Amino acid sequence: MKTVFLHRHLSCIALFLALLVVKAPAVTIEEALALPKKWEKKVLNENVAPHWQADGQSFWYERQTADGKGEFVLIKAGTAERKTAATRKALDLPPPPTRRTSNEGVWTTGFSPKNTLPLKVTFVNELKGDLELFWFDPYSKRISKGVLKVGERVTKDTAKDARWWFEDMKTKKAVAIMVINEDGEEIIIDGKPPAEVIGQSKTLSPDKQWSVSFKGNRVSLRNLKTKQRVEIECELPAKAAFMGTMSWSPDSQSFMVPCVVDVERRKLTIVESSPSDSVQPKLKVLDYFKAGDVLPKAVPVLFRVSDKMGIVVSDKLCPNPYATKSDLAVHWAPDGREFYFDYNQRGHQIYRVIAVDAKTGKARTVIEETSKTFIDYGFKNSKHWLPKTGELLWLSERDDWAHLWLYDVKTGKVKKQVTSGQWVVRKVVRVDEEQCQVWFMASGVQAAEDPVQQHLCRVNLDGTGFIQLTQGDGDHRVLFSPDKAWFIDTFSRADALPVTELRSCKDGSKVCELEKADASALLATGWRMPERFVGKGRDGRTDIHGVIFTPSHFDPTKKYPVVENVYAGPPQASSPKKFSLFTKQRQLAELGFIVVHADGMGTNHRGKAFHDVCWKNFKDSGFPDRIAWIKAAARSRPWMDLTRVGIYGGSAGGGNAMRALLDHHDFYHVAFADSGAHDNRMNMIWWNESFMGWPVDESYVRSSNVADAAKLKGHLFLTTGELDTNVDPASTMQVVGALQKAGKTFEFMPIIGGGHCAALEADSTYGIRMRLEFLSKHLLKSRP
Repeated sequence: MKTVFLHRHLSCIALFLALLVVKAPAVTIEEALALPKKWEKKVLNENVAPHWQADGQSFWYERQTADGKGEFVLIKAGTAERKTAATRKALDLPPPPTRRTSNEGVWTTGFSPKNTLPLKVTFVNELKGDLELFWFDPYSKRISKGVLKVGERVTKDTAKDARWWFEDMKTKKAVAIMVINEDGEEIIIDGKPPAEVIGQSKTLSPDKQWSVSFKGNRVSLRNLKTKQRVEIECELPAKAAFMGTMSWSPDSQSFMVPCVVDVERRKLTIVESSPSDSVQPKLKVLDYFKAGDVLPKAVPVLFRVSDKMGIVVSDKLCPNPYATKSDLAVHWAPDGREFYFDYNQRGHQIYRVIAVDAKTGKARTVIEETSKTFIDYGFKNSKHWLPKTGELLWLSERDDWAHLWLYDVKTGKVKKQVTSGQWVVRKVVRVDEEQCQVWFMASGVQAAEDPVQQHLCRVNLDGTGFIQLTQGDGDHRVLFSPDKAWFIDTFSRADALPVTELRSCKDGSKVCELEKADASALLATGWRMPERFVGKGRDGRTDIHGVIFTPSHFDPTKKYPVVENVYAGPPQASSPKKFSLFTKQRQLAELGFIVVHADGMGTNHRGKAFHDVCWKNFKDSGFPDRIAWIKAAARSRPWMDLTRVGIYGGSAGGGNAMRALLDHHDFYHVAFADSGAHDNRMNMIWWNESFMGWPVDESYVRSSNVADAAKLKGHLFLTTGELDTNVDPASTMQVVGALQKAGKTFEFMPIIGGGHCAALEADSTYGIRMRLEFLSKHLLKSRP
């Protein structure tokens, strides 16, 4: 009996030891920091960058191969015939396009848009000095991409529409800025573009008979044939002056010049404590409107060439515009009989499209939107003019879902609701006026899928003939052929690799599969896919969608602390819907955490009622939904230890992370807040007034982490980049001050030389280390 017991006991020990051998241990902080390098460039053929041939029926692209050599693929769309070769020449393909900065450079800095098609570009330096290459990120921040020496050529990874800055290393002055157009293109840096290429004058009339200049309250109209100049003086509103962009009617008979009552801009003052080229600190001062600030007011002034008079358009329909620029954009009717402009009333509860008669200057309303909460003008503002029929296609949430409505421009009446249902139009991608059809991306059209995943759809402008053109459970991105006969669809999920297909625009039928991404090399490193999970929200009915990351050394018999990655910013939904390396989440998971990421109520793209939870209620941030979701996940996953729960985020997510320890410290125990939007009165105006409203009222105080600092319970780490121009660094400093006054214990470390969300981004290893160390110290080593 004792022998049998001992034998079984020894067998259990052997099994336990065997399991320890099979399961790799959690990594160290140093090893976690090195993981991104280990994972990068380990997935082949995530995207297809097509080059369509002149016939419109064939295209080619370059694909990756496991040996690293790559190959070229030629596809005939009509027959799905596929040819591959190791070289362009073997398929008789044209060479990569070549562009010169001296011919087409731009001088607007701007930013590189998110989620565009990944491409490669080759830069060649034909100047007499070495250059430093910079890429503008989505926040307009310059990211150095190395040095390009004289005569050197280098190939870089980039994306479509990305902006690159070329700087002389001696003078530190820009040589040119280029926007990337095509995959494989070669950009020769050979000098600045001529002035006429940089920007064509908008003051010249379409018939090239007149030019306009303006200053103060005077407009000068010059006849280019006779050289005669007419000075027109206008009686403008008090303190107003002409400024901004003038606009000619298509028939050259009228033009519009904005008159603006300008204001003094609030200044954001940034101190760069440790500049690379100076011992002494440097001061940076930027224009930066905050919630509640006085804004400029622009009103159009109409001029007619025939009588050389100016008419100030009445502001009765546009008394209190929300605008941060001293300008006014207009759209002219093709026949020049009237022009149109948008009026977004301060507070975002009234939005109008206004028409102005070019003969009388009288204004009328074409479209009016109203809301008791807010109109999501930043992300659901879509209008497409149909000049042949005198119609306007308009996106509205008036029936609680983002849908398309067709208006008669002349009467201002609705002709038809084009789309309807408990799903949302995300983006209009094409309007075919000849066929009376609109193509758009939509979310929620498939009840069995994640409601934020996008599909390409089409419908007739009379509301008939709706068809979903993409298939497959995933988030879809499409690229059309030049003749719009075909489209290339790439789709993926957080837990599914990208698949790229060629489909017919006629009915969405699949022509052929082009690529399936290959992640075998990535998976061989131990990288692990996340798991999708759906649980109920605060009301017990609404589905909340999110993902769960587990370590590669995961052992279901163990208990793991849980860390939530949060960004509950109302403009978007942040939990991942498409495949990615998920570097930040996976680094934490490999340290021994379960990492979760979900979207609660108050986030975007799931209907008006879902989104409205955020209105004047930033402090809610969907916590009741996400806490319910995490608890639901843990009920069927006993390895999720809810006695050890942390949270981290940046920007709005930084504010969310701290709020967790103010209002929900019974659930969350540790929070890491980077560049936090801690008080809506301190952050950029558009973001905060969009969802908190105007004028600034007590709701701003109710959602302020500064005002509620004394409620803190748990372990909090605050950080911000000293050079952050997105969220005022003083927002974090004010929280620090409030916590000190309340006698609270917390940690704070600014990142010198860091920008926005430096502790979350790859350009600040120190910031990332702080986050990993802090969460590990309080959640891995002991229970709170």
